[in-house]
Amino acid sequence: MRPVPDVVDFGRRALAAVGVSDHDAGLVADSLVAADRRGIGSHGMLRLPIYVEALRAGGIAATPDLRWTAGHGATAVLDAGGGLGQVAMAAAVDRADRLADQHGVAVVAVQNSAHYGAGAYWTDRLTDRGMVGLLTSTTGPSVAPFGGARPLLGTNPLTVAVPSAGAHPLTVDMATSTGAYGKIVAARNEGEPIPEGWAVDADGVPTTDPAAALSGALLPFGGAKGSGLAVLLEALAASLSTAGYAHETVDIWADPSSRMNAGHLLVAIDTAAFTGREHTEARVAGLQSAVRATAPPGGTVHAPGDPERARAGAATDVVALSDSTADALDGLADTLGLDRLQRWHHHP
Repeated sequence: MRPVPDVVDFGRRALAAVGVSDHDAGLVADSLVAADRRGIGSHGMLRLPIYVEALRAGGIAATPDLRWTAGHGATAVLDAGGGLGQVAMAAAVDRADRLADQHGVAVVAVQNSAHYGAGAYWTDRLTDRGMVGLLTSTTGPSVAPFGGARPLLGTNPLTVAVPSAGAHPLTVDMATSTGAYGKIVAARNEGEPIPEGWAVDADGVPTTDPAAALSGALLPFGGAKGSGLAVLLEALAASLSTAGYAHETVDIWADPSSRMNAGHLLVAIDTAAFTGREHTEARVAGLQSAVRATAPPGGTVHAPGDPERARAGAATDVVALSDSTADALDGLADTLGLDRLQRWHHHP
């Protein structure tokens, strides 16, 4: 365990060391640590070394020129200038908030971007303002469509969050692959197998070896239904802008100099424009409670988002990192000439 401010500060310093502004570096580091605190290590500090590598190789622009290239009424298109996805999303959320406040709804498409971290980090900003948030994105090619033999789709995350009068919003934040790409990377780094049904190797044979999965293809969740959803999200995330589909890109994990031209689509719905924020939040809190109340004697049923919020709230001032991630960050410190955090994985 390490204090949250220490981990965020390390991430900020590492990104600043490769040319990212102090403000942007702090934003990105905060988003990664927030994911780790929720137990989503696949989107946490595990990602920092590949971000830094891509920034050094030119796959991600350290000082992007963000430009609004189109917009009409409640819609807008943001060109992220090849920069970090978190920087683009901060601008997209702010624009969506203003447009939804004016029109009741907003749709913002982002092109020429990169990975934005965990989606709930961004929808939280909208639910805090009484808005429903829907967010999706393209990624690198890693998922075979149902019945397919090679990777064509991204893991195409979907985040939907509705504000609640309860302890936290009702949030679904998931990849449309059976397992998130970062979880496969984490399993490889830790020397652990992945569950059956997550992936096939380069010959199309089911595998539990994460290295074989990374050279083969991940599988969509839910068979044909999950595959259909993944294809639909790919279209929504890329076709409303000039963003690239997954199969048109090379992932920065494979080539850190690759400009992935990732696309994001963000929808914001202002609850005040309907029956009012108070009504919506009370109804959603009631639904969350009804879901939890279905638990059998001695059992537990979670409303969507409960486990992640519980993990984040259990240790508000510290964050746990896997041994492989801690070792990778020590190596990153050596590479960048930063103070090495030698005992991250030895703290109680």
